[in-house]
Amino acid sequence: MRDLKERTIRGGVAKLCAQAANFVVRIASLMIIARLLAPEDFGLVGMVTAFTGVLNLFKDFGLSSAAVQRQSITPAQSSTLFWMNVAVGLALACVVALSAPVIAAFYREPRLVPVTLALATAFVFNAAGVQHGVLLQREMKFTALAVISTTSLVASTVIAITTAAVGFGYWALVAMTVTIPLFNTIGCWLTVAWVPGRPQKRVGMRALTSFGGTLTLNGIVYYLASNFDKMLLGRYFGVDALGIYGRAYQLISIPTENLNSSAGDVAFSALSRLEQDSNRLRNYFLKGYSLILTITLPVTLICAVFAEDVVAVILGAKWEAVTPIFRLLAPTILAFAMVNPLGWLLISLGFVKRSLNMALAIAPFTIAACLIGVSYGPWGVALGYSSVMTLWIVPAIAWAVRGTPISLRDVLGTASRPVGASVLAAGVAWGARSAYLYSIPLVLRLVVESTIVVGTVALIVFLGAKEKLMYRDLFRQLTGSSQDKRAPASSV
Repeated sequence: MRDLKERTIRGGVAKLCAQAANFVVRIASLMIIARLLAPEDFGLVGMVTAFTGVLNLFKDFGLSSAAVQRQSITPAQSSTLFWMNVAVGLALACVVALSAPVIAAFYREPRLVPVTLALATAFVFNAAGVQHGVLLQREMKFTALAVISTTSLVASTVIAITTAAVGFGYWALVAMTVTIPLFNTIGCWLTVAWVPGRPQKRVGMRALTSFGGTLTLNGIVYYLASNFDKMLLGRYFGVDALGIYGRAYQLISIPTENLNSSAGDVAFSALSRLEQDSNRLRNYFLKGYSLILTITLPVTLICAVFAEDVVAVILGAKWEAVTPIFRLLAPTILAFAMVNPLGWLLISLGFVKRSLNMALAIAPFTIAACLIGVSYGPWGVALGYSSVMTLWIVPAIAWAVRGTPISLRDVLGTASRPVGASVLAAGVAWGARSAYLYSIPLVLRLVVESTIVVGTVALIVFLGAKEKLMYRDLFRQLTGSSQDKRAPASSV
């Protein structure tokens, strides 16, 4: 168990470092590409990805998560899963290609046909590497996964920026979308010394496909609920409105996507191994939850309070219309940060049906909010979507933890310190800005504002006794001092 703890911490740090690098790369690429392309270019690609994104949920039919969640998996099952993934990828690519004229007709935009055909290839590239990534994740080789992820993102970003710089417009975004899974698959194949065998029958696939199917359906419902806003705006307001709204949504999503991707892979693998040990599972989850909130919540407040500065620095002056939408969507970072980690808990415990029921419960409200808001344009949709997601936080937590080793009181108690610290830090930074910071250059002002928020949160959180012990234990694990056999193993 001690080995699991150390592998989890080291793997988590490796993933967090990689996602921090990915965050920097994504922000840098967005800053550059946003200045090279127009809102129309982003809107065109966004129209297609709003449709094809739901098919992306079928890319492995949930089989990768099913394989990680299982306590053991045989070589025959791994090989069969590989060929099932490839078959699903090919099928999805064909579906997307055949739907190209329909998507173009829906938006009344003929340029979407070649864009859709090009994006269809990403399904094949992704499918070929899914099972190799699963093997790395099951072995908790998160450093390798982190290197592959970062390298793939950097390579695809270079291609996108080069393509945009030479004048290919929206094809730069298409190139980036397609090459990320291609490079990721190449990296996984080069890292894993495994060649799949032939698919076999009667190797215990029914339980895996049942788990994966439920998980996929859950993802579909959540996807439709969270992307209905973009479909509406693209249909009724065109490429420019969708391009502006999409950049606001992208800025909001980058922090939570990076953190949930990095922490989620590690937490899911570790929690799946602790399904029968409720005390350790509870402690693992709550400490991971505290860490995620401590990192995410300051970003939420920076985005909400200093939206004008964030948009101006990252996107540039021509994207000024993004600012009000960006501010309205900022509370969704809080919602995603507090609710999404509960997915690690539910799936690791095998509660995929509960996760599906939760998705079915929230979807009608988000869709209704978007339908009400669309008459007011992008800002109305943003307000409706953000309001529903914020009101969903407490009911979602209460529903998710019911019948688990974790209580609603545990979660809210864990969240209280980072939430309170972030609100206080934002107030301090706003006061400093109002008094002293308006006179300094824009970029420097944002740096100072962000530093004040992050520094204040760190100071308040680290003053807590439990948090101090947690981070001291984390530091010891990373520096190897916990290897001292004379010291008792701390509980996790």
